[in-house]
Amino acid sequence: MIRIAAAAYPIDQLADWAAYTEKLARWVGDAAGQGGDLIVFPEYGAMELAALDGAGSDREAAARAVAARKEAVDALHAELAAAHGVHILGASGPVWTAGAERPVNRATFYGPRGVIGHQDKQIMVPYERDPWNIVPGGPLHVFDTALGRIGVLICYDCEFPLLARALVDAGAQILLVPSATETRAGFSRVRIGAMARALENQCVTVQSPTVGPAAWCEPVEANTGRAAIYGPPDRGWPDDGVLAESDRDVPGWAIADVGLDAVQRVRAAGGVRTHEHWPEQEQRVATPVVTVRAG
Repeated sequence: MIRIAAAAYPIDQLADWAAYTEKLARWVGDAAGQGGDLIVFPEYGAMELAALDGAGSDREAAARAVAARKEAVDALHAELAAAHGVHILGASGPVWTAGAERPVNRATFYGPRGVIGHQDKQIMVPYERDPWNIVPGGPLHVFDTALGRIGVLICYDCEFPLLARALVDAGAQILLVPSATETRAGFSRVRIGAMARALENQCVTVQSPTVGPAAWCEPVEANTGRAAIYGPPDRGWPDDGVLAESDRDVPGWAIADVGLDAVQRVRAAGGVRTHEHWPEQEQRVATPVVTVRAG
């Protein structure tokens, strides 16, 4: 059994690095103290680091300020993961890869023994494309961990079913969905996407959003959502697919216990077999027939 903790995380205007380390240690300690094995932070939660350099009102300066602290952020997360014996998906933020002109949106995954790897966002929303000019990064990854095989779909990525299916076909049983949305409609799109991916693939999806205002930081000045953990609405799972959900726009945790054997059982003997029957779509969509109504 795995206990998953998904954060509904506020972007604070922190005074200095000490304030950031205290906040992160408190959040990780709180989740670990509640038995969390897998702790998930949101998309662009790392933007709060821009405050440490007085950046925020200028999106380019904010991105560069966050990227400049990546090495220190990695060391801090690795230290906390080791201290608590947990796995952590860190909050994503802009990262410039070697020789790149523009940054990717990267979430790094940490385990008790250090950095496991990272996942870059695959498909950018309009604001990331223009005016921010954040670019797609490296390929999709499946992390084979002591907790099971885990994939990451950053926010908008979870609205594209084929990305999720590629991870599931590579063995992922849990899909982490860190998100940052400024409107209720935006949050709903990601939430619906996460729930649909759990239904289609008969797996677990975990949404961790940013919440609350951050008027000082232009790229993430408004944030709305709720943390949640979803499964397929089928035998052995909640009828609505919701394993846990936090209050909307309230900082805190959504926590649920998940047995990966339940994923295998529902795939083998659920009321439906969406995971197994997925390939049958291919022959059905190959040659659609257009019927034109006379008159």
